[in-house]
Amino acid sequence: MSRLDSIMRRLAAQRDGLEWANERTKHLSGDALDMGLGNGRTYDHMRENLVRRIWVIDRVLQCHESCIPPKADFLEGEAEAMLDKMAANGSQIVLAHYDFGFGVKDKDVAEALRLSPAIARIMAPGGIIVSGQPLGGFTEVVGPASVAKDRYHFYAC
Repeated sequence: MSRLDSIMRRLAAQRDGLEWANERTKHLSGDALDMGLGNGRTYDHMRENLVRRIWVIDRVLQCHESCIPPKADFLEGEAEAMLDKMAANGSQIVLAHYDFGFGVKDKDVAEALRLSPAIARIMAPGGIIVSGQPLGGFTEVVGPASVAKDRYHFYAC
């Protein structure tokens, strides 16, 4: 598969997964979280489709200017510290998107597994995590039919 085809499948999986998770969590009270703002494409899609507050975590703010989250919702810094801050503030996340990464598969998987306990502390019962990396300590569920197995991961909390 070409790199172009691969990125197209990944982006479609993100979109379909987020919309699937939104449909399954829209009855729950709580916020959403985008972990890994990057250039802001996924956050932009989330704010167009979700009717809830969306927190964003990233090391630095370097997204497209049209995708800058409100200052009060952007947590800038290392992921574990920001997740701990959210837990200390009593955050209840019902829909989370995990997209942190260094671009090195082994390193990305290790980071996702390391951060999993911190993510678990802020997830509300009934919440769903949509993740580009495998996470630990959550119940993996079958996501939308349009997403190939192992292309994206879906977890129930």
